[in-house]
Amino acid sequence: MTTANKITLTRICMIPFFLYFASQPMLVFDQEAWQNSFQIETFFPTASVVALVLFCVASFTDFLDGYVARKYNQVTDFGKFVDPLADKLLVTSALVLFAEQGALAGWMVCVIIARELIITSLRVVAANKGRVLAATWTGKVKTCVQIGGIIVIYLYYIFIGAVGSGAFDSMTVSSDGSFSATSTVMFLTGTDGYPTFVYFVGWMITLVTIYSGFDYLRKNWDIIKDGAVKEK
Repeated sequence: MTTANKITLTRICMIPFFLYFASQPMLVFDQEAWQNSFQIETFFPTASVVALVLFCVASFTDFLDGYVARKYNQVTDFGKFVDPLADKLLVTSALVLFAEQGALAGWMVCVIIARELIITSLRVVAANKGRVLAATWTGKVKTCVQIGGIIVIYLYYIFIGAVGSGAFDSMTVSSDGSFSATSTVMFLTGTDGYPTFVYFVGWMITLVTIYSGFDYLRKNWDIIKDGAVKEK
């Protein structure tokens, strides 16, 4: 087995560990303090930090295995199949958990996953016709935006947890005791119940993902038209 494929398999092996830490509450509340004084107190979100580190390392291996495969001529059919599969498993796992934890709108996650399934199906049809769909710049941008957006959302909740635990009081509270402009923007809740900042990031990921899928379909529409015609 090539070094590039070993790196890819390492990324897949990291996903269960990422899932364990990512499935823990992103904000841990002290229920006893709430019942006694009706004040919300949070603990530093250690599990989210570990999940973020694992996600970043796994995402880096995505770049690393591709670099090694091209540099040392280790491109294989196994790698072509498993590498994008590992990427989708990692990204969709994070997004689904975000939806479960109320960090991201469920419909956004459904749209993103639908795009991935549609384009994957298109690749299968193209492969059956002996045609390989080359990665487009929109697809690469989509991947970068998805990974970057997930990292930003984790950083947001880690920051919120740190603030709740008192780690950054001087950053969020002004000298007169009022909230600073930075904390006001970070804590502001949108109309749908999601933090405005996180909702904006979710919209950005969703729109870029939709456009990337549209670009793939537009450039390969002939495959769909040919597949809709019954072969004689």
